[in-house]
Amino acid sequence: MTKFDEATQAIRVDETTYDVCLDPGYQIGGPLNGGYLMAVVLRAVVDDSPFAHPVSTSAQFLKAPVPGPATVRVERIKTGKTAAFTRATLVQDGVAQIETLVTTATLTNADPVYADGPAHAMPPLEECVKLPDPKPESNMNMNAQVEVVFDPPSIGWLSGAPAGRPESRAYFRMAEPQDPDPFVLAVAVDALPPVVFSAGLRGWAPTVELTWHLRALPAPGWLTVLAGGRLVADGWFDEDAEVWDSTGRLVAQSRQLARVGRG
Repeated sequence: MTKFDEATQAIRVDETTYDVCLDPGYQIGGPLNGGYLMAVVLRAVVDDSPFAHPVSTSAQFLKAPVPGPATVRVERIKTGKTAAFTRATLVQDGVAQIETLVTTATLTNADPVYADGPAHAMPPLEECVKLPDPKPESNMNMNAQVEVVFDPPSIGWLSGAPAGRPESRAYFRMAEPQDPDPFVLAVAVDALPPVVFSAGLRGWAPTVELTWHLRALPAPGWLTVLAGGRLVADGWFDEDAEVWDSTGRLVAQSRQLARVGRG
């Protein structure tokens, strides 16, 4: 079991309840990363489901959970021959923190009938760059859990020269050697800096709603994450992400609605 497996572990208490412990290692300046929180919820949902994979997840982030004990309450809405539908709620101190609707099924990685390619060609890994190490007092603990190397033009904001359009592109993997799986993909779709940084807007940008789809089981190796937005207005922005595995297969897609960064 890897550290990530332990950090997302869900222990069944009864037919509808799982105990979890939210790991401070996934803090991003204080709040816990939304992708990590979805992975925790999905551990419980998949354990409860007769199917192996979370193919569709829609999460409403009601509050910002803090590290420590919490529970996941699951309610199976319907179970069919090929898919099951579950409502799952992350609860901490008796208060609902995240509400999700999850569809589980079993993927076989059959050859696609049609498959498009990525909209942007990434440079070779050796031409990409890491962000500077954060200051210890910043609580950017998640940086130690993952490896992310960026396409340089998509992090111009770091040197005061943002691209002027919402975008972010990087290679991604867990810091501890681990083949990517659906739970790692839940982190990957929300692992990059908010795309509004490249539009010149910095600060904590809390996710309000995030939906992501598991499209295939990823091959071992680095993942490629391509993210962009279409509209930044009235204090809100959208962010679409695609995740491609080391063989060039599309393995995950997401869309989120978030608030423009504060401070």
